[in-house]
Amino acid sequence: MEFLVADWLGTPAWFWLAFLGIVAALTAFDLGILHKEDREMGIGESLKLTAFYIGIALLFGVWVWFAKGGEAGMQYYTGFFIEKALSIDNVFVISLIFTFFAIPAKYQYRALLWGIMAVIVLRGLMIAGGAALVQEAYWVLYIFAAFLVFTGVKMFFTSDHDPDIGNNAVVRWISRHMRVTKELHAQKFFVKVPDESGNMVRAATPLFLALVIINLADLVFAVDSVPAIFAITTDTFIVYTSNIMAILGLRALYFALAAMINRFAYLKYALAAVLVFIGGKIFVADFLLGGAKFPPAISLGVTFALIASGVAYSLWKTRGEPAPL
Repeated sequence: MEFLVADWLGTPAWFWLAFLGIVAALTAFDLGILHKEDREMGIGESLKLTAFYIGIALLFGVWVWFAKGGEAGMQYYTGFFIEKALSIDNVFVISLIFTFFAIPAKYQYRALLWGIMAVIVLRGLMIAGGAALVQEAYWVLYIFAAFLVFTGVKMFFTSDHDPDIGNNAVVRWISRHMRVTKELHAQKFFVKVPDESGNMVRAATPLFLALVIINLADLVFAVDSVPAIFAITTDTFIVYTSNIMAILGLRALYFALAAMINRFAYLKYALAAVLVFIGGKIFVADFLLGGAKFPPAISLGVTFALIASGVAYSLWKTRGEPAPL
């Protein structure tokens, strides 16, 4: 019992265990019941499952609100909405990766599941490192804030371009140092194949390469999202749970967004504005408000309004456009 109430990174251990239990239960339900067999997910099913995950995330936020206070609850929701919006760009890159490696839709869901399991661990390490830095040196937050403002301004003026996956250094390294089959072997990441002497040896499949590149892409996106959440709160529990709750539903959201990604062409400008706002409010709070906290309700309201406006404007401007083939 003492262990359960012991402080761990500023939050009782039982909070962390409850959250990890929810993540494990959702993953088991998703993989063990909803998707025991590899199959293609339709847009309708994708949207229903996405609504389910968002509902769970919002309910978890209610629990955070009552357990840790209204300010923590608003910080959680702000972080969740930011990460959810930033994940739309992630969906576009994941779609390109699957297309490059010619991964059929029926195998993509399982690859995304294992990718997200890795993300839960990698994001945890990044957030723990960021929390340690901020605790030891508060000025690190100013670096995060300046980086967010710079990234947001850059997003306003740079055009989108497709990543050159074929020339990715990791893809080239794996191809040189590991055997990689030219064809898929259902949902398997590794298979036994005969070598030049006829001996059976282990080889990676294109699905494994896709999984590796997806996780690397997430690390790149985390460079934006993790500082953004630390600019909202330094509570490690809020930072981690809001990130993971947004990511958990990404694999369900992917199949709906991948089919209509062209409809969100103008969302990046709203995301750029969000990053500039989140980074800028650190400087406003510390240098113009004399160190007073920026009101969490305003942060949540502005963030939600910018993202909602970006989605609405994108859908309006692209109405009637055919989906890409």
